[in-house]
Amino acid sequence: MIPFSVLDLSPVPEGHTVREALANTKDLAQHAESWGYKRYWLAEHHNMRGIASAATSVLIGHVAGATSTMRVGSGGIMLPNHSPLVIAEQFGTLAELYPDRIDLGLGRAPGTDMLTARALRRSMDQTDTFPQDVMELMAYLDDPVEGAKIRAVPGMGTKVPVWILGSSLYGAEMAAFYGLPYAFASHFAPAELSNASKIYRRKFQPSKYLDKPHFMMAINVFAAATDAEGAYLRTSMQQAFINLRTGRPGPLPAPVADLEALVGPVAIEMVEDALRISAVGAPETVKAKLAELTSIYQPDEVIITGQIHDHISRLNSFRIAAHAMKELNAETV
Repeated sequence: MIPFSVLDLSPVPEGHTVREALANTKDLAQHAESWGYKRYWLAEHHNMRGIASAATSVLIGHVAGATSTMRVGSGGIMLPNHSPLVIAEQFGTLAELYPDRIDLGLGRAPGTDMLTARALRRSMDQTDTFPQDVMELMAYLDDPVEGAKIRAVPGMGTKVPVWILGSSLYGAEMAAFYGLPYAFASHFAPAELSNASKIYRRKFQPSKYLDKPHFMMAINVFAAATDAEGAYLRTSMQQAFINLRTGRPGPLPAPVADLEALVGPVAIEMVEDALRISAVGAPETVKAKLAELTSIYQPDEVIITGQIHDHISRLNSFRIAAHAMKELNAETV
């Protein structure tokens, strides 16, 4: 059986407000819990008018308070933007409020442009301290060492599960070395998906955190009543991705009937390649694609995402995806 989870960037659609986006996140989370999703992860991005999850730990608390059984966490916290102690305190607080329901996924990218990174007071030097920062953070969340001068309060002893996130082989190597679960950002950077999964599994060293590898892959899903409607809904995320890559980020665009006429064939080729780990269309089409992707990459878990302009259509897409995953799991028992 393959557990399935949600990755939400709390998208702000054109013509709507941040307040509406946050209300939509809460609503989707409550539905996702009833549909059998295992986790609900939120991602840290900054200075992006189309994403409302910048204060990720605050939004995690909001979602956890609005649900009761589903795990809630970060996919992820961009650790170079923060002090490990502060993140330990934030997630330690969440863990005390919502015991055994909080996950902490960590990434090493800034989650923004370099000008905004400076505004975040992120160090501009090129020293990569991510592995050391992860270990420091995990130590704060572990049982305190006798005589420790600095302790995370809240935080110490909560042992919040830590995941390594990545879109390259770096994260795979690190997660394997430290014996941690690993989530790959195949929903927008699929080039190294196959190599990352193989390296992670081959090099994994059992640890006190995990006795065997646990590999999660991200999949875009745009599900609807028909293949044509699913493809139409997908054009919002395609436009958003093109806008981001060309330095024009903004609210999530409304879908369009003819994307190529709007952006041109070169942009279409780029976005099709970047977003190729996707299941798009009618329920049976989506189910077949999910079956194909999980058969090829053999993930231990999948995390489903999909930025859709209309909230009702977005809910329907995640409902169809959950039903497809349940059917696939039933067929493999």
